[in-house]
Amino acid sequence: MAVAPAKFAMRNRDGGAYAYETRYLDGAPARAVLIDSKQSVLNRCEAAVAAAIDEGHPVLSRLPRIEVRYERDAAVEEYSDLTLPHRAFDGHIRAGSVDGTPVTQLEQYRAVRNATPGSARALLDASPVTLVFGGWDSSRATRQGRWRSILVGEIIGFCADDAATNPGLKGGARVDPVGMKIELTEAAMKQLATNQRSELSGATYDKAVKEAAKAKGGKGVSASMLGLGGIPPTLEALAGVACHRIVRSHVLSFAALRQLRFGAGPEGDAACRALLAALALNALARSDAELVLRANCDLREAGPVMVELDGRGGQVRQLDGLTIPEADALLDAALTHAEATAGVAWDGPVMHVQGNPSIVAGAVADGQDDGA
Repeated sequence: MAVAPAKFAMRNRDGGAYAYETRYLDGAPARAVLIDSKQSVLNRCEAAVAAAIDEGHPVLSRLPRIEVRYERDAAVEEYSDLTLPHRAFDGHIRAGSVDGTPVTQLEQYRAVRNATPGSARALLDASPVTLVFGGWDSSRATRQGRWRSILVGEIIGFCADDAATNPGLKGGARVDPVGMKIELTEAAMKQLATNQRSELSGATYDKAVKEAAKAKGGKGVSASMLGLGGIPPTLEALAGVACHRIVRSHVLSFAALRQLRFGAGPEGDAACRALLAALALNALARSDAELVLRANCDLREAGPVMVELDGRGGQVRQLDGLTIPEADALLDAALTHAEATAGVAWDGPVMHVQGNPSIVAGAVADGQDDGA
């Protein structure tokens, strides 16, 4: 069967595209397609940790984090450095306030932004996930924090050499039992759009009103953008890619961890690094427990997880993969050791940020929504 790889937007091209490249398979160059990118893999790890926190996990629920709260349509929405794209340095955090004081003026947050690999304690205490998954304080005028992720991963599929030049296409259609074509007068179209305006994206509403104005002399216009009527079968969208082998791999870099210092002395710093490694492995074990990536891309494992520990001089040690209970026990032990050795304290959210209401007011639906 074919699987649906990650799809990427292309400039000056509608419909997106798959990412193909040449990789080595069993020592020989081969055509490969990117099924899940590094960014997506890390997002899945974060989502797995966030889900465990929501479920009240005894250790992960104590994870230090920064949370942003918005109020929209009489409902409260909460986001954290586990779900915001730039983690501790995200724009939603920087635009918010704490007890009326802008976040960027808080000494606690300034310490987080001023952290460096040689002095990373403030970031460890406020947002350890930024140290694990990476972050970039890109909009800052000076002292921009650039933190590489200590955990990386991807899923690639090996496919036919001509997969990129001869992509498969899939058909799509919509059947409306009331009528394959529904045309409305100008007044009727505008009324329907107005009645649903609060639930329609701005682009869909504007398109409906614009189309309604085309109805002249009693002739109606198609109401397809409002989800009415059918769509004839077409063969335009990218289909999946048939892969003869799919490889999922991850790398946890101890070399990157060794660059970090936390002001706790050699033993204490080592304990902090071990804690971050345990957090990364826990997130990975939880994420890898599921292989549901996206529609038409449900994978299955072909064999047991293989783990290798690279040593000096080309030495390699084979290890067993961690189960979730084993990863939980490792994280618990690492936290206990870091508490005793480096004074680390995990007490849950360290900063509750009130989101800027103008951001919520300015949020609009995806402009690509066509109501289909």
